Amino acid sequence: MNELLAKIASKTATVAVVGLGYVGLPTVRAFHDAGFRVIGFDIDQTKIDKLRRGEAYLKHLGTDWVRALAGSSRFQPTSAPADLAAADAIILCVPTPLGEHREPDLSFVEKSTEMVASTLRRGQLIILTSTSYPGTTRGVCKPILDRRGLACGTDYFLAFSPEREDPGRPGVQTRTIPRLVGGVDEPSARVAEALLAAAVERVIPVDSAEIAESAKLLENIYRAVNIALVNELKPVLAAMGIDIWKVIDAAATKPFGFQPFYPGPGLGGHCIPIDPFYLTWRAREFGHVTRFIELAGEINSRMPHQVVDAVARALDESGKTVKGASVLVIGLAYKPDIDDIRESPAAEIITLLAGMGARIAYHDPHIPRFPRMRKYQHDLCSVDLTQQNIAAADCVVIVTNHSGVDYVLLGEHARLIVDTRNAMSAVKNPRARIVRA
Repeated sequence: MNELLAKIASKTATVAVVGLGYVGLPTVRAFHDAGFRVIGFDIDQTKIDKLRRGEAYLKHLGTDWVRALAGSSRFQPTSAPADLAAADAIILCVPTPLGEHREPDLSFVEKSTEMVASTLRRGQLIILTSTSYPGTTRGVCKPILDRRGLACGTDYFLAFSPEREDPGRPGVQTRTIPRLVGGVDEPSARVAEALLAAAVERVIPVDSAEIAESAKLLENIYRAVNIALVNELKPVLAAMGIDIWKVIDAAATKPFGFQPFYPGPGLGGHCIPIDPFYLTWRAREFGHVTRFIELAGEINSRMPHQVVDAVARALDESGKTVKGASVLVIGLAYKPDIDDIRESPAAEIITLLAGMGARIAYHDPHIPRFPRMRKYQHDLCSVDLTQQNIAAADCVVIVTNHSGVDYVLLGEHARLIVDTRNAMSAVKNPRARIVRA
């Protein structure tokens, strides 16, 4: 342990990051900027080739630093598992999706841990960052690593430190986001804290890996439940002729005891739509039913259907049906001003509308072509937001409120707009009929 701590303190340790996506690539940046030699591993050779050429594939991170990374003698992008043997610390940043029945899919965690175990040597630190149920680090990763015949806490070290990335948030980087860390034992916790503190401004140690795992779930369950609350209130208040957006703004003037959350077309991203179900699944193993969390999941999951129902009603009031209607969807990304479509409600809304016979077009300045997804496949490309394209649509559906969209132009030339994000509220006297959903 002391040898590894000395390497970390002198920044002569080599840090490997497994998985170079929305969590892994910013992690590479943080440790490289801190002065460490970094190995970036991914099974996707396309990513490796782009990094070697200095080409950015995550637009919200910018391009200049990727070019600089490609020219650095302290960065090695690779798809060869054997290269991980040279690392003193290995950080796992791999996906933890849900299965068909909302059960945890830990296949990426298991396979990456098995890969690390194949070259595990004395003195290495392994940190899992992927969100999962409490007990994953100790109960899933550790047994796989132990098969190497090395003892955790003396021969190698194992900890959990949940990622807290928020793609596209201005002024926020991995380095500036406070980081939790919990080890499976005291030596592992100490070494992991030292490593993270060398690259992150504030590190908060907790008593165990299980506490760190649970804290991450609580963070995202808190958001999911509160979003579900306003999603449920939205149609209730609308039936009373009350604008929920104005209600939230009014409540947010209270300086304590209230945090504003906003309704929308459904949850997206890699955390909130998925993470709560990891705890509900684990809870059942211990004989508990998490009714509150599951209810929030049901409310949020049906929001795309509510949007489609609102589109159908709005078209019907205009003397049209969904079948044969031309629908222009604004925004594919799950949140504004990024190119991330993971779990985006736009994909479900497009699929539902297309299934009802609508002719779909979309505009997203960040996503030129509908990407291949696990559940959705559409042969669509983003259309220009022109007067002609807007006027040709029977209905415009605002799913993502990108700042680069000309909402004044929409209000001037659209006939009908179904607005799920309150994006049209700033447009004065639009000619279009606006329906909030």
